[in-house]
Amino acid sequence: MQLSLDASQIERLAAYLALLAHWNVTFNLTAVRDPREMLSHHLADCLAVCAPLSRQLGLPWGAAAGGGSPAGQPLKRLVDVGSGGGLPGVVLAIVFPDLLVTCVDTVGKKAAFIRQVAAELRLSNLRAEHARVEQLALQADVVSCRAFAALADFTAWTRQLLGTDGVWMAMKGHDPVEERATLPPDVDVFHVEPIVVPGLEAARCIVWMRPAA
Repeated sequence: MQLSLDASQIERLAAYLALLAHWNVTFNLTAVRDPREMLSHHLADCLAVCAPLSRQLGLPWGAAAGGGSPAGQPLKRLVDVGSGGGLPGVVLAIVFPDLLVTCVDTVGKKAAFIRQVAAELRLSNLRAEHARVEQLALQADVVSCRAFAALADFTAWTRQLLGTDGVWMAMKGHDPVEERATLPPDVDVFHVEPIVVPGLEAARCIVWMRPAA
């Protein structure tokens, strides 16, 4: 997946999966119960978007990342809507220490889980919001989702979250041709990027969008 992670990041990814499996027993964070399936269906699936996101934002990871904002420059911000148990938000916060990640979910216990993860894994760049996305006033460089909603609804509900030059990143299975056809003319799909997830024999892609000029 073209990733070069340091030991601390690998340990945090493993610890996150352990927390997800543990809290899932009582909080019903994901329908996937088998830890081995969590590795492929969740962790690898989210790690597969890291290289494309790095290219989009010009963000390094691992030892190359600064772990904070360069002097005088704000952190890049990503808002992950319908984040559930933190997929992909938590994974992205671990891989990209220079990315401020806010996970948004309407279920309070899921937002509470994200806050617990941020505290236990000492992720200072991870936040959680218990809210409807339409009510948020954040500004983001990327607004992401994974199995959240149809593209037309996703973009309509989150448009106010896009900052200057901000983009949408929708994680999908097969290229959602029918969903793309329902998008309004003021939403531009500038790239449908196939991704390969090791250990997962299923189609995956990222639909990159931005407001039309």
